[in-house]
Amino acid sequence: MSKIMLVNGPNLNTLGQREPEIYGKTTLQEIEQTIQKLVESAGHQFETIQSNSESELVGWIQDRRGYDFLLINAAAFTHTSVALRDAISFSDVPFIEIHISNVYKRESFRHHSYLSDIAIGVIAGMGAKGYELATFFALDYLNSR
Repeated sequence: MSKIMLVNGPNLNTLGQREPEIYGKTTLQEIEQTIQKLVESAGHQFETIQSNSESELVGWIQDRRGYDFLLINAAAFTHTSVALRDAISFSDVPFIEIHISNVYKRESFRHHSYLSDIAIGVIAGMGAKGYELATFFALDYLNSR
């Protein structure tokens, strides 16, 4: 049995309320429940965190080095956090970077990611469905090992 972690960064706790024209109407709780069902129905363990604190996310990733796959929407920390990149690199766990919106259709500062070049892949612009797509990939990846 493998362990899949879902990490969500700052402001994602406001999904469903904040700028629904960009982020949709699906709440983070709904996303987490959907992913949990997919992961657990495939016989794997699931754990999730959302934090607005960079240090909390870094510590959480460091403390859980025994997981097998990471799904992460680092939100604004994608574009700013070398610390988060270092924690993920240290964990040496395969991961998918997720963005609800298409960051390349938005402000130029969102075009750079500190995570993309070390990720297996990036999903952007698919809304909440991007989490499901990333999960399907993670399950396929783990089953092929």
